[in-house]
Amino acid sequence: MSPLKDVILEPDPEDWWSAHRGASPIVGTAIHNGHHIRGDLQDLLGLSTEQRLREEDPFTEFFIRDLPNRIVFHRSRFEIDLNRAPDGAIYLKPEQAWGLKVWKDQLPEAAIATSLHVHDAYYAMLDTYLRGLEQQYGAFILLDIHSYNHRRDGADGPEMPFETAPQINIGTSSMDRQRWAPILDTLMEQLRSFEFRGRRMDVRENIAFQGKGEQTRFVHERFPRTGCAIAIEFKKFFMDEWTGEPDIEALKAMREMIRLSLPVLVETLRVST
Repeated sequence: MSPLKDVILEPDPEDWWSAHRGASPIVGTAIHNGHHIRGDLQDLLGLSTEQRLREEDPFTEFFIRDLPNRIVFHRSRFEIDLNRAPDGAIYLKPEQAWGLKVWKDQLPEAAIATSLHVHDAYYAMLDTYLRGLEQQYGAFILLDIHSYNHRRDGADGPEMPFETAPQINIGTSSMDRQRWAPILDTLMEQLRSFEFRGRRMDVRENIAFQGKGEQTRFVHERFPRTGCAIAIEFKKFFMDEWTGEPDIEALKAMREMIRLSLPVLVETLRVST
């Protein structure tokens, strides 16, 4: 069996998302993991599969497989970007999509409405899901897992400078930083303690990204006293961002790192809320 079979999720093309619910106050999400585009949009796309994949977050679902609670979105962010507000969730202009012309022509209004319906449905589901965690545990932590490119000048180009590209970027701009400091600081300390290939993880806050996405904003607006949503951006050191080839050892290590953080987060949440 190919080792890729163990790390690539292959959902039904008709599925919007998968949601697992278990006995834990911690939930992980991978809302940019998806690659599928619905049928009526296929001929309208102006991008290749490779171009889309480069800006998606493949394998982020693999990092959270050990969480009893996890939500994975299976549609491509180029169909609908759940981490943007509805008025910017469809990339209609190149400046919304890293300079890429996503669509050959102007999208029909009916296609836009269909995509926005998925956005609305997702957040209605998420609200219900999180209310269940709040009711059962009193408070919850959402780990919003993403990844980012660091070789934007081409496959043979230089990496982004160390100063601006941590291995793991923690984004906190939408949260009440003081209220959630015990959880956030504990998580960052735990991640930094993890050794991979002889070095501890480089974890920094609000460097490459500031955590301004729609999902964390939604959580902190709807659950200001009970929901701690943490945007976690992995630099794509675990794969080749130009070919899409994964580093299996790195993927398994990052999954283990997240798994080891769970009991620490559960205990910190218990004593701090």
